[in-house]
Amino acid sequence: MGPDSESQQWVAEVARLAGRPYEVLRKVRSGDRSVDVSVPESAALREGTPMILDDIASSGSTMARAVERLLAAGTAAPVCLAIHAVFAHGAQDAILSAGAARIITTDTIPHPTNAIGIAGLLAEAILSVVTALDLPVAGTIRLDPNPAERTTE
Repeated sequence: MGPDSESQQWVAEVARLAGRPYEVLRKVRSGDRSVDVSVPESAALREGTPMILDDIASSGSTMARAVERLLAAGTAAPVCLAIHAVFAHGAQDAILSAGAARIITTDTIPHPTNAIGIAGLLAEAILSVVTALDLPVAGTIRLDPNPAERTTE
């Protein structure tokens, strides 16, 4: 599940890789912590455990409201996944109090909910860029005024 239209790009790709269907909820924000979320009518929502995926969780309001709306629609308690757990004071409690089964976050921001390490993914991406740019993988790059004279140590 994506909690809003902004999340569709990530939710669609994760669902594709997992071979699962996805839905994107509709969000209307009327303030920093005032959010309403609507859930589409879908029988697929009540099959299995829904996962809510969002890129950044700050106040937790969007995830908490999405959890409440999904539970009201008859789903199992959802698992909430955030890429960047900014989590302002009380955000984690708000999401759990709304009825989330669990909160899982990446380790981009240290938090007790971190369960997904991204160092390996970053290393692969950096290696891919270095390789594409034909830069040396090991050693120190010395940048001279003339880029044609780059050397490694």
